[in-house]
Amino acid sequence: MPELTEGAEAPDFCLPDQDGREVCLNEFRGRWVVLYFYPKDNTRGCTQEAKDFSELMEEFERLGAVILGVSPDSVRSHKRFQEKHGLKVRLLSDPEKEVIKMYGAWGRKKMAGREYFGVIRSTFLIDPQGRVRRIWPKVRVKGHAEEVLNALRSLTS
Repeated sequence: MPELTEGAEAPDFCLPDQDGREVCLNEFRGRWVVLYFYPKDNTRGCTQEAKDFSELMEEFERLGAVILGVSPDSVRSHKRFQEKHGLKVRLLSDPEKEVIKMYGAWGRKKMAGREYFGVIRSTFLIDPQGRVRRIWPKVRVKGHAEEVLNALRSLTS
C-alpha cells in the first residue's frame, strides 16, 4: 500500500474497542478523528500518551473530535489498561496489525542497539470528510496531545 499523505482519503477500517464493540472509521463522518497508534498497553510512554489525550478529551470534544488509540494488544488488555489508569479515550485492538500497517505505523525500530519490527508511534488527524489533514510520524510523547489539539484548533477556526 502506498504511504499515506496529508490530503489523502483515510483508509476505512473496523476494529473492536476495549468493550468488544466494533468501531468503524466511517461512523465518524461529519466529525474530526484523532487516530493514534501506540506500541503497548501499560508501558510508560503509551500510558502517558493515553493519559494526556484523556485529560484533553473535553477540549477535543468541544471541537467536534473523537480520539481513537490503536495497538496490537487484545480487547481484554485494553479494558484493563483503561480501568487501571482511568482513561477516557477509546482503545481499538488490532492484533493482526492490519490497520496499523494500512496507516504505515508498522516498521523497523531500534532500541539498545537491536533492530526489530514494531508499532511506530504516530498520529493522524482526519477531517469530517474522511481526509487525512495532519500526520505526526515518529511521535515524541511529551507535549504531543497538546500539539494535536492546537492543530485541530487552527484547522477548525
